[in-house]
Amino acid sequence: MPLNSNKGNALYVTNIAQSEISFKARPPGLQADRLNEERTMKRAKYTAGCLLLMMALLFVGCGSNPALETGPKTTTEIILTSAAGAKQSIQENVEFRPGTPSGVIVSVYPGKVKQTIDGIGTSFTESSAFVLAHLELEKRREVMLQIYGESGANFSLTRTHIGACDFCVEGRYSYVDKVGDTDLTTFSIAEDTMGFDPKTYPGVKDQSYDLLPMIQEALSIKSQQQDSELRIIASAWTAPSWMKDIEEWYIPGSPDNNWQGTGGSLKPEYVKTYSDYLLKYLDIYKDAGVDIWGITPVNEPHGNGGQWESMNFSPESQSDFIQTHLGPSLKNSAFSDTRLLAYDQNRDGLAHWSDVIFPADKTNRYVYGVAVHWYESTNKVYEDVFDQVHDKYPDYTIIHTEGCIDDLGKPAHDDLTDPEKFTETNWFDNDAFWWNENATDWAYSVTWEGVAVEDHPAYTPVHRYARNIIESIDHWVTGWVDWNIVLDQDGGPNHVGNFCGAPIMIDTASQNVYYTPIFTVLSQFSRSIRPGDKAVKTHQTKAELEDDDLHACATVNADNLLSVQLLNTSDKSIEYNLQIGTQYAVIKLSENSVQTVRVQL
Repeated sequence: MPLNSNKGNALYVTNIAQSEISFKARPPGLQADRLNEERTMKRAKYTAGCLLLMMALLFVGCGSNPALETGPKTTTEIILTSAAGAKQSIQENVEFRPGTPSGVIVSVYPGKVKQTIDGIGTSFTESSAFVLAHLELEKRREVMLQIYGESGANFSLTRTHIGACDFCVEGRYSYVDKVGDTDLTTFSIAEDTMGFDPKTYPGVKDQSYDLLPMIQEALSIKSQQQDSELRIIASAWTAPSWMKDIEEWYIPGSPDNNWQGTGGSLKPEYVKTYSDYLLKYLDIYKDAGVDIWGITPVNEPHGNGGQWESMNFSPESQSDFIQTHLGPSLKNSAFSDTRLLAYDQNRDGLAHWSDVIFPADKTNRYVYGVAVHWYESTNKVYEDVFDQVHDKYPDYTIIHTEGCIDDLGKPAHDDLTDPEKFTETNWFDNDAFWWNENATDWAYSVTWEGVAVEDHPAYTPVHRYARNIIESIDHWVTGWVDWNIVLDQDGGPNHVGNFCGAPIMIDTASQNVYYTPIFTVLSQFSRSIRPGDKAVKTHQTKAELEDDDLHACATVNADNLLSVQLLNTSDKSIEYNLQIGTQYAVIKLSENSVQTVRVQL
């Protein structure tokens, strides 16, 4: 804020200082009492010093803005998305008043700054590109502008896969499939550019469209607007199969292996080659006009039971891989600014992985932070783990790199106590599905040993997303990335049938584009939480509310525009007091809704 925000105090201090000078300049002939004069001068100096100190503390503690201390006069903008049909609708602004509120209170402390935000967004996959290839060019452009344009969601943080993943049309490929090519002379990203032949895939309108062209189109949109940043995180699901001990992409579980499927691990002789492979990817993609902002050694190093492409690391083996190979290679290359994120799996394992990865990185500082997913629970955010890891390793960041509605519509199997609820239906072009408790995940009602089934209840998709994003940002997470941005009406294609929900779902036959409520909520967050913003401290007094009824977080940008994000999961509206400094505003939060309150400080 402007320096003259404390202008009155500054002038007062100046006048006191000038009066001190006038004491010194008095002619001797006035015969003033020297002792009283000295005492007066000392008092003036002391008063001036105290005022200067108070001003300094105000500047340091409150960002040099008295509104941070006393509070603003009115909200700047209130945005609402709700089950009742509001979609980023603008609500009437509310005035602040002085005093101490009672009841439900959301207190925000703009002067207590926390982590710097890396962004909000979603992911590029081959499956997303395939679905978009079914649209006419003009309609596809409209969708891409809704995703990446300034008038749309304007997503700033994203992720893509290096080589094949389950969300590929056919899968089972890498960029070096020639066995033994340790020099990587056959490295090729042709799989990302070859497109989809309409003869093989009827309904495709643009046969040249693929993963890389999709990324390039997004970057082209960004380049034509003032807010042009798009931070891309890249993750390999696996090394080329010949580099792994199983010499296969994956081995599914079966009676023959006692249902112990696996993606295998790197052969020791190819550990360095795999590091070179990742660096080669960065180089080739840069040549294609795509700068990769961050990279993880592998997606989900615990594996997935051999269900699709994967590769295992232990915390210790990944730490050694980073410290011996990938870290030094990045540091000594043209990609030294590429952020290296370790782990890249579920939040429940974060503390253990951090305790291995971060101490080993203390000297070299190759690692930017850790990446996490959300599949170990449908309702827990693991805020306590985030706080624990941040308190222990405050110089490292935490980014959520994947989350989605997994196993969408999957047929029930025999190991369930509630097979009827397990299989979702009627999600396409039906907002009510997304705003109510209709979704389940892979572990819902299973009877498998070792699975904490109580952590996997049925859930409301919008609530899961909004709760997770809000609580994560309120507990040190710097970025949040959804999985596939676009899938077809069934939640695919997925070459192993692992269908999932997506923010945008498209009927490829009719070309009906369905922007789900998840897209609207992600867009609302993305438009008001930008890279470089700072999270600030919040506190909630929930009075008679249930603990899960209300969630809130807050960020502030470089222009001192505060954005408060709120979720009401209950079926009743909530009247809460938004307190900033010594003032508060009484605001209504509709039932089953997500609200953004913006305040110019």
